[in-house]
Amino acid sequence: MRQRLLDQPFFILLSAIAGLVMYVPATHALALRSFGEARAFFYAGSLTLILTVMVAIAMASTLRQRSAMRNLAALMAAFTLLPVILAVPFYEALATTTFLNSYVEMVSSMTTTGASLFEPARLSPTLHLWRGMVGWLGGFLIWVAASAILAPLNLGGFEVTATAEPGQSETRFNQGGQTDPQLRIFRVAVQLLPIYAGLTLAVWVLLLVLGDPPLVALMHGMAVLATSGITPLGGGVGAAPSGLAGEVVIALFLLFGLSRLTFSSDTITTARRGIQHDPEFRLGVLLILGVTLLLFLRHYLASFQVVGQDSALAAVRALWGSMFTILSFLTTTGFESSTWDAARDWSGLGTSGIVLMALALMGGGVATTAGGVKLLRVWALYLHGLREMDRLVHPSSVGRAQGGGNRIARRGAFHAWIFFMFFAMSLMVLTLTFAALGSTFQQAMVLAIAALTTTGPLVGSASAAPVVLIELGATAKLIFCAGMVLGRLELLALIALISSSDWRN
Repeated sequence: MRQRLLDQPFFILLSAIAGLVMYVPATHALALRSFGEARAFFYAGSLTLILTVMVAIAMASTLRQRSAMRNLAALMAAFTLLPVILAVPFYEALATTTFLNSYVEMVSSMTTTGASLFEPARLSPTLHLWRGMVGWLGGFLIWVAASAILAPLNLGGFEVTATAEPGQSETRFNQGGQTDPQLRIFRVAVQLLPIYAGLTLAVWVLLLVLGDPPLVALMHGMAVLATSGITPLGGGVGAAPSGLAGEVVIALFLLFGLSRLTFSSDTITTARRGIQHDPEFRLGVLLILGVTLLLFLRHYLASFQVVGQDSALAAVRALWGSMFTILSFLTTTGFESSTWDAARDWSGLGTSGIVLMALALMGGGVATTAGGVKLLRVWALYLHGLREMDRLVHPSSVGRAQGGGNRIARRGAFHAWIFFMFFAMSLMVLTLTFAALGSTFQQAMVLAIAALTTTGPLVGSASAAPVVLIELGATAKLIFCAGMVLGRLELLALIALISSSDWRN
């Protein structure tokens, strides 16, 4: 049985999993006596499984070459074609929207972007559960793909620490009998699933204890681990009954988005000492504390002009609101603290959305569910900048690795700079495209950054007037989908996929 599963294409296995998980919302809807929704998910799941099995049987006798590059193509299909399957029950259950809107919603969830086209009150609890589950599974797919697909090809941030060029196989991943890419995926999935599910269960239980309803606690737990920011509440996580205590729990688990070393050491970049020496984690903590302190001092100095403020209480609320929101957007989750408004209004000075967009652009750790440029690339460019300044003073000096510099490959900073240029060009093209399709420059910039960093809540938080996604035209929605997929897979991976020699063999 195991060998038969190993012989199936990766996308076929993902389609079968999609069909199986549809029975969960079907059961949930049945328990709520929402029979129309239960039928939509049950029929869609059954049809998906039947078609998947038929395709698998038809391809059983076909000889198929296994390679990491073909699995990368399947990963791309998982973010572009699989949402078509996932959107079918959503479209049938909601019944008051177009299939395109359902598809965009599923792409947003699958890529852990979390940008929703619908007001929370419009969706039933079962549809909210489905959105959260798709986002959670998309996050787990990234966990597995990072180690089993991207790392062996030196993509997704691994090019900064690898010895081979991006798109070429890393020899260290072909040792120890793990030359079969399909087998590597199974082994990584089996290793990481208990960790991923266990951490989600821990958040769920803690939020339940603190007073959140079961569905809210479960969805926030899934959103935190997947950094998707998907919530069934109109006011976001700040409207949850758990209050500040719930935010503290969420903040602790958001730290898993800063470095893969917080939960696993199965990749080249994380097979090093302890978390206290990890440059990604240290840089992330430094950014959180530094930006929080700068915002706090800015508001504190201006608060003397505000009459009638309880300075001590307002200062504490502003400090926590800033720290939680900064951590959330740095990990590209996008949750806002319940005291974030207090942090902005404490001194009468608003906090510009540019700060949140800059944090999302920087992003979280390599091989985590966070998006953005990634902290390891920022660290590589920082070390390179230090070295260049040192050479201005001592032109004949010989550089040496120090701190976390021993993790950066010889051409790591060069590869990080290439990615940064690609990212900047992608941002420019997306911004110009949205502007050409009728959005204002500010809206176009917010849409482009939200898509490329997979930080959907930016569309409602980064500008004074929230961007209403459902009002976009059909072309703009498809461009937004393309931006989310591009932000999730990264342009280097797409270039490596297109230029691969596998398609010529």
